[in-house]
Parts: sequence; C-alpha cells; structure tokens
Amino acid sequence: MNLRSKLAIAFAGVGAAASVLVGVFSYQTASQRISDELDRSLLTTSAEIQAGAAQVLAPSPFARGPHDNDHDEAQPMVAQVIAPDGTARRIGGRPAVSFPLDGTDRALAANGRPGDHAYRDLTVGPDDYRVITVALGRGRGAIQLGIDVDESRHVLASLATRITLVSAAVLVAAALAGWLLARQITRRLVRLTAVTEQVSDGGLVRAGVPTGGRDEVGRLATSFDRMLGRLADARADQERLVQDAAHELRTPLTSLRTNAQVMRRYDELSPDARARLLDDVDGETRELTHLITEIVDLATRRYDSEETGPVELAAVAGRAAERVRRRSGRSVVVDADDTFVTGQARRLERAVTNLLENAVKFDAGGTEPIELTVRSGQIEVLDRGPGVPEADLPHVFDRFHRADAARALPGSGLGLAIVRETAVAHDGDVFARPRPGGGAVVGFTVGGDRLLPISHPDHAGD
Repeated sequence: MNLRSKLAIAFAGVGAAASVLVGVFSYQTASQRISDELDRSLLTTSAEIQAGAAQVLAPSPFARGPHDNDHDEAQPMVAQVIAPDGTARRIGGRPAVSFPLDGTDRALAANGRPGDHAYRDLTVGPDDYRVITVALGRGRGAIQLGIDVDESRHVLASLATRITLVSAAVLVAAALAGWLLARQITRRLVRLTAVTEQVSDGGLVRAGVPTGGRDEVGRLATSFDRMLGRLADARADQERLVQDAAHELRTPLTSLRTNAQVMRRYDELSPDARARLLDDVDGETRELTHLITEIVDLATRRYDSEETGPVELAAVAGRAAERVRRRSGRSVVVDADDTFVTGQARRLERAVTNLLENAVKFDAGGTEPIELTVRSGQIEVLDRGPGVPEADLPHVFDRFHRADAARALPGSGLGLAIVRETAVAHDGDVFARPRPGGGAVVGFTVGGDRLLPISHPDHAGD
C-alpha cells in the first residue's frame, strides 16, 4: 500500500471514529433526555390525577399520527388504581388495557408512604409502555400510570438513521479529503522519488528535483537538491583529480622507467654517473611519494573528520614556521596578533606550512627571511622570489597548476590547492598578489563569523 492510500484510509478512519463517537453520544443524550422527560411527565400527571384532574388522560401530544404503521387511534396514557389488597381497577385512558402487577407495585399500594414511586417498562400486547406506580399512603393504595413509548422509540430510531447517514457521509467526505490532501502531499514526494530512482539507476543528475514550499516536503526537496549538487560536484572533482593525477604521475613514472633502463647498464657507468643516477632515482621516488600523499589528502579529505574548536592562530603560525625552519634551514619571521578562531588546528597548520614551503621553494636562493603575518584571521606569507606572473594569478590555487618558471622545481602542484580547501572549509578565501619591491604575497583568510574574542576563556591564564 502506498503512502497516498495510507493517508486516505487514515483520514477516513479518523473521520469515521469521530462521527461514530459524536453520533453515539448524540443518540445516548437524546435517548436519556426523552426518557427523563417521559418520567417527569408521568410523575406530574400522576399528581394531577390524585388531585382529581382526570382530563389529563385526554389524547396526548405523543399520540401517533394518521400515517403511522399501526395504533392509529391509540391513547398513549392509561391509568389504573391499585387497592391495598393488590387488586387493580382501570380509571381512564385508551386502549382498554390493564397493566400486570409485580411485587413492587403491591408493596407500594399496601405499605407505601405518600409520594413513594417506582418506574418500570412493560409490554402489553403490541405496545410498549413506560409505567409509574405512586403510593397514595394511609391505606388508600396506589395509582399506576403508563404512557405509550412507541412514538418515542420511533423518534429515536429516526434519529439513529439520520446519525448513521451523517456518519456515512462524513466517512466518505473524510476519505475524499484525505485522498486529495494525500495526493497534494505525495505529489512532490512521487516526483522526488522518481529523481532518486534516476540517480540510483543512471548516476548523478543536476536538474529535475521538484523544490519549492516551506513545509517539510519542500525542505526535504531543497536539501536533497543541495545534496545532489554537492555529490555531483564531488564526483566531478574526483574525476578531475583522477585525470590530473594520472597526468602528473606520468612524468615521475616515465623518469623512473628511463632510469630503470639505464640501470640495466649499471656496470658500464662511471662512479659519477652512478651517483647522479641514484640521486635522480631517489629524488623521483621522493617526489612520487609526496605527490601520492597530496593526492590522498585531497581525495579522502582526511582533515574533514577533525574536531572543531578554539584555535590560536599565533600558535599555529609558530609551529608551522618552526617546522619549515627545521626542514629548509631558512629563516622565517612570524608577526602574529592574538587572534582566536573556531576551526581545525591541524588543518590550519598544514595550510600555513604549505604556504611557507611554497615560498621557500620559489625563493630558494634568497637571503632575506620569509615573512609570515597573522592579522584578524588573515594569514599571508611574503617572499622575495620571482613573483607570480599576472597571467598565472587566477590559477595559483588550482590543482596541479604550475607556472612556466616552476616546471623545473620540485613539488606536486597540490600544496596551494590544499590551502584553498582549508580556507573554504573555514568560510574564508585565498589570495595571491605581487609584493612591492619583488616577490609575492600569498595567503588565505578565515571567515569573520569564526573569529573569537582575543582573550578566549580557554586561554585566559596563558
């Protein structure tokens, strides 16, 4: 059973339950009101008969009409007197019926106090009666008065019929309303399901998701559309990364293959040629290892699982600078404020390290220190290398992009791409520009919403 049918049945069930409950309550209330009215009328009429007003036994407004099935001439009220010895004498009303007596009736006639009374239901011939027995007291017996209740039951039966018809109409209306509402609700779900089936059967698609509306279904469709877009982008990035990686891996693999062929004539080489060959193989394997590590980092996004918390950018910059000093021997000058941000410490440190290593690579022969500046969530690295050509500025942070001047330099072309991934993950952006006097300024920013007060509580005692 689909969701539309379930909702329609649920609406019909709720409507039916509500109408049945209301109908039963209405019927019971009406029945009780009529019964109470009959009892009250019997008690009042019996008091009037005791007072000598026998005319109350005239035709009652409860008498049947001329078009009823039977008892057309029936007088609904019949009265009789019960003597203390238990004998009954009819005193008025039609038809000429006598009510059978029971022990309660005789007890009231013989020993009842004035005003004591009891009710019971009797069937005499084809008619049903509601009967009251009222004690007269002082040895005078009792008065017994009955009223024909067939008309009342006819009214209740008619009411029950109407309630049943109304309940059936409510049931049909609720089922129809439930079906229409379910159709309205599930229409977008059906279209969304069709899109998901297309995705599972034929791959990712970027269009056709039915969005719109602020209800839960609309929000689901919008979220699914965003998720689908991100999946499509991720797949495109993955395919592009694989293609670029395959292209970049060809160079070191070709070089290693060439060196392997040369090593077949290893005994014929001079000691100097052997040393150069081994250095070349060692360098190519290191570059290949570094390239594979960078590719794995980008492909698996290993830093995405790192917990987010308060990060002191000055401490991050200091650790990255110390690592680069130890690896390269270059002097790195750090100028950092006390900015704290909400972020991933290891990921930010990796990005700053990549910026410094990039500066060291391009300013390999420089004597001036590499400068690292941290101000209000902006990290920038300044060097005195050859700078970045104007045509290459828009592509500095692209994967595997390498300027013409950097073709002969070691590196994977992925370091600055990782910097951009880190900046985007921290709601920031990347930038690269020429440095006045020669060199380049390369860096990234952290989103303003991630900046924390300078004196962060977690570091108040530092």
